[in-house]
Amino acid sequence: MPIESVNPYTGRTERTFDAFSWAETERILAEAHTAFATWRTTDFDHRSKLMRRAAELLRERSDELARLMAVEMGKPLADGRAEANKCALCCDFYADRAAEFLADEFIETEAQRSFIAYEPLGAVLAVMPWNFPFWQVVRFAAPALMAGNVGLLKHASNVPQCALALEKIFHDAGFPPATFRTLLIGSDLVEKLIADDRVVAVTLTGSEPAGAAVAATAGHHIKKTVLELGGSDAFIVLADADLPLAAKTAAQARMINSGQSCIAAKRFIIEKPVIKEFIAQLKEHLQALRYGDPLAEGTDYGPLARPDLADELTEQVEDSVKQGAKTELEGGQPEPGSAQFAPVILSNVQPGQRAYTEEFFGPVALVLEAQDADDAIRLANDSRFGLGGSVWTRDVKRGEQLARQVQAGAVFVNSLVKSAPEVPFGGIKKSGYGRELSHLGIREFVNQKTIWIA
Repeated sequence: MPIESVNPYTGRTERTFDAFSWAETERILAEAHTAFATWRTTDFDHRSKLMRRAAELLRERSDELARLMAVEMGKPLADGRAEANKCALCCDFYADRAAEFLADEFIETEAQRSFIAYEPLGAVLAVMPWNFPFWQVVRFAAPALMAGNVGLLKHASNVPQCALALEKIFHDAGFPPATFRTLLIGSDLVEKLIADDRVVAVTLTGSEPAGAAVAATAGHHIKKTVLELGGSDAFIVLADADLPLAAKTAAQARMINSGQSCIAAKRFIIEKPVIKEFIAQLKEHLQALRYGDPLAEGTDYGPLARPDLADELTEQVEDSVKQGAKTELEGGQPEPGSAQFAPVILSNVQPGQRAYTEEFFGPVALVLEAQDADDAIRLANDSRFGLGGSVWTRDVKRGEQLARQVQAGAVFVNSLVKSAPEVPFGGIKKSGYGRELSHLGIREFVNQKTIWIA
C-alpha cells in the first residue's frame, strides 16, 4: 500500500510514496549494521561536531519544518517552529554532555581497579508517532547516535515528509548516511525487523496495543525495549491554589497540540470549594482560542491529525454523557468525518464512564470533584496510566509532599507538565517503562559493562 501525506485541514493528499519492500528494508538494515562497526569507534568530539551541526540545521530550517508539520498533521506554525527549536536544544544538550554521561564510572571494590564502561549496542529501531513528528524522534536519535549506536526510524504513516526531512538533516550535518535512515514501511514489516538479529533494541512511542505488540515480539527475541505509551494526566487544583493562574495554565495544558499529547493535562481534579469557579474560568480561556488553518499565523489550534481520530473522540464524549457526565462546554466535530474538533468540558466524571477510565486524545477537559487533598490523590491514582501530573497550591511544601504521592513518571508543582532534555521522561503502569532524555535516556541503549582488574 502507498504511504500518503494528507493535509487534515483541507483533506487534500499532498504527496504519495511507495512503501519500501522487505528487500529494500533489509538492504538498509544491512548497511546500518555495517556502518555501526565503524561509527562505534568514532570519538565523542567527532560525534559532537556533527550533532551541533544538526542543531544548527534544525534552527535554520525551522520555518520549512513547521510548514511540513502543519500540512501533515495540523500543527500551527508557531508550535512547529517551537518544536524544531526544542529539537535543536536536545541535539546541543547531548553534543555537550554525552561524553560525561558515558564516561567510565569507577567503583570501589576489592579489585585493583573496577569500573562500569558504557558501550553502544548497534542498530536501534524507533517506532514513532505523528503528534510531535520531530521531537519524538530527536529525543531518541540524539542520545542514540551520540552513544555510538545507529538508528532506524519507522515513523507514523501520515508524516512521511517529516520523517524524510529529519533524515536529510542528519545526513546534511555529516552523519554517515547509514547511521540514520527513515524506513517508509507499514506496520506489517515491524515484527520482521524486530526478529532480525541485526536490530538490537526497540523504542516505541504510541498506543497501548502498539506497545504491547512490540514488547511481545521483542521479548520473544530477547531484545531491550523502551515504551512511552498513553497518559491521562491529573491536574490537581486545591482550594488554596492561585485559581486564575491554574485555570489559564489548565487551558494551555489541555490544548497542547490540539489536545493530542501524551502529557497534556486530561483529568482536572478540583477541590470542591473552587470547582465551579475553576470551570467558569477554564471555559472562558478555551472559548477565547482561535481555530483555523495551521498555515495561518494567527491560528491557536488546528484540526486533529486525522478525521477518524475526531470520530473516535466524539464517540467517547457521547458515550460518557449517556453514562452521566455533564457537558459544561459544547464543542466537538461540526459533522462526522471532519477533523475539526472544538474544545469540550465534561464535569460529573464518575467511575463507570469512559471519561473516567480512558485516555481522551484531543481537546476534551474531564473535570472530577475532590472532597479534599487526600481524595484528590486517590482520584489521581485511580487510573491505569502513570505518565505525568501536576499539583496546584500556594503551599509549595505541601505541594511537594503531594507530588510524591502521585503515581506518575513526572509531577510538576504549580507548573505545566513538559519534557526537557535535562530531566528524564517516561511513565509507569500502562504508560510504559524506561526513560528518555537526561543521563538516564542515553544509558537505555548501551551495554553497562563491568570491567574488573585484579
